Amino acid sequence: MKTENLLLQERHALILAQLSADGRVIAAQLAQALNVTEDTIRRDLRDLAAAGLCQKVYGGAVRIAASPETGTLVQRATRQPADKSRLAAMASTLIKAGSVVFLDAGSSNLAVAEALPQVPLTVITNAPLIAARLLDRPQLELIQIGGRIKPGIGASVGPSALREIELIRPDLYFIGACGVDLHAGVTAVDFEEAEFKRRVAALSKATAVVATADKLGVVAPFLVLPIAQLTHLVVPAQVDEQLVGDYAAAGATLLRADAS
Repeated sequence: MKTENLLLQERHALILAQLSADGRVIAAQLAQALNVTEDTIRRDLRDLAAAGLCQKVYGGAVRIAASPETGTLVQRATRQPADKSRLAAMASTLIKAGSVVFLDAGSSNLAVAEALPQVPLTVITNAPLIAARLLDRPQLELIQIGGRIKPGIGASVGPSALREIELIRPDLYFIGACGVDLHAGVTAVDFEEAEFKRRVAALSKATAVVATADKLGVVAPFLVLPIAQLTHLVVPAQVDEQLVGDYAAAGATLLRADAS
């Protein structure tokens, strides 16, 4: 029994060391390297995740990063306004006249709403605060997705909202992301919200995330999209060149905001 416990502790230590070095582990590779079954590794990863030492993802695990941003949408909108404005200006270059754009709830997307080009557009949103910012834009056709509003999210994401989005086919969907990680993908802190985002993404021709520097490397509990399924990722100018290359290699088209 002592030997089994020692082996278990050794495996956990090796897994944590690899997580620290590489930021992720793959169950199949660990099983081969440690000469155990994948079921054994999956149990190890579940134990480590339960202890708060890693974030389990499909096929393996990733290192726990910084916590997702907290607060209501109104509160989050007051943070990093200059950074979000620069990101939004770059994101607006993706929008073509006459297109249908879905703006998900999120403080960066609120900045995108304010930076929309002065051209005819159809804008759909599930966030009343974003809709309110666009009421004085006569060249826009504005559509509000309804239902019960979750205060922490600042948007409708429940059954009513899910039914309504089945009628739309956006050209471009700006996803409000709680975290964007190379290995864990685009993630959200709320289960219903993640489900809503996944469905809108599936109905959209293209997807985009506008990510402030503090969102990169952050893993929230619920997957929205892997990076390979994200069309565009808009990041700050100061993001490390190697990291930019890694995200691009994973499949997303990277746009860097202009430096201040």
